Amino acid sequence: MKILVAGAAGQLGSLLPEALSGHRVEAIGRDRLDVADLASVRGAVRSARPQLVVNAAAWNRVDDAETDREGAFRGNALGPRNLAIATAEAGIPLLHVSTDYVFDGRAGRPYHEYDAPCPLSVYGQSKLAGERAVRELNPRHFVVRTAWLYAAGRPNFPSTMISLGRRGPVRVVDDQVGSPTYAPHLAEAIARLVATGAFGTWHMAGTGQTSWCGLTRRLFERMGLASEVTAVTTDEFPRPAPRPACSALVSIQDPTITLPPWEQGVDEFCRAVA
Repeated sequence: MKILVAGAAGQLGSLLPEALSGHRVEAIGRDRLDVADLASVRGAVRSARPQLVVNAAAWNRVDDAETDREGAFRGNALGPRNLAIATAEAGIPLLHVSTDYVFDGRAGRPYHEYDAPCPLSVYGQSKLAGERAVRELNPRHFVVRTAWLYAAGRPNFPSTMISLGRRGPVRVVDDQVGSPTYAPHLAEAIARLVATGAFGTWHMAGTGQTSWCGLTRRLFERMGLASEVTAVTTDEFPRPAPRPACSALVSIQDPTITLPPWEQGVDEFCRAVA
């Protein structure tokens, strides 16, 4: 199958060509494709003539979205909308990657695919708008929600914590819970998903749940860092964008596409960066 990947320079997009190596993959970044430009998207789909498009492009600056609403919606809502239009016109499926931040975290338990979204932040609102556009405009879609995504060699929470931990003690929020997801595991799961043709909404995140503090402690243990990790509350570490207290994800879909435990992802990440 010929697959076009948008967002090739990102944490996930850069890994998809290898994960999808059984297919012919053309991966393009923002320098060649602005997903917020419908003419550009239509041109890319006509030129590549793919049988599937994967959208790994996103506007991920969660806090900045609170003051740049237009930027967030251009990247996270208009971009998916344009890809949905172009793929529907071409008669091909679209796989779109979304986020756990479409939930408000008030359920007090992990969210499955049929729970109702209710985002707290502008970022979450923009991602939910993108999901809805994909569902409305191309019935042959996969919407893949993931959470707390990270990969080796990229700026992300684990990389930042390791850098800080090498310099001394750290204080980390312990009352926000989610499902840390190692990007190579997600890329491999997406490759399995596209082979099924099982369209719809999917939750794909590291199995299990922990807090940012719990994630940091696992990282430090595996990296051999002795720096103290002090648990703090969200109120002690205020950010511009509100975060859900518990946005862990579970799936009630095909169990063969479940990701490994989040702890395994951390261990593999630490081996990759050691």
